[in-house]
Amino acid sequence: MPELAGPCGADPWYIEVGADDDPVEVVLRLAANQMGEPLLVHSTSWRRARGSVILTFVVVNRDDQAPQLTGVPIGRAELARGGATHAAVSIAYQQVLEHGLRHLSWLAREDPVVQSILSPEWKSVLSGYVPEPFQHLA
Repeated sequence: MPELAGPCGADPWYIEVGADDDPVEVVLRLAANQMGEPLLVHSTSWRRARGSVILTFVVVNRDDQAPQLTGVPIGRAELARGGATHAAVSIAYQQVLEHGLRHLSWLAREDPVVQSILSPEWKSVLSGYVPEPFQHLA
């Protein structure tokens, strides 16, 4: 069962990225410094919050990586829902994680690079995460 872990425990990391920095490279470097070289770093969404644009990344580590960090099992969450032309009013980090894992599940089925990196165990866990229709158009 995958866990959510990091230097802040299960809390999200908020990292400032300079105008000339590549956000993927920054996340990769910080994740590697804190937990060791990740298997996968993938941007899954963006939104406006805290007076900034927040980019969301899913970082996948090996099972034996960073055992010193306290992790919590990843639970399921309802997706944050907005309207057909506007974002949800509030978005909890659990909803962001749910969205990210659904996105990763899609990539595990469709993207050859992600397919080659994720273990059968990861693919099995992700098989329960499926995209849902855009409710305002369904």
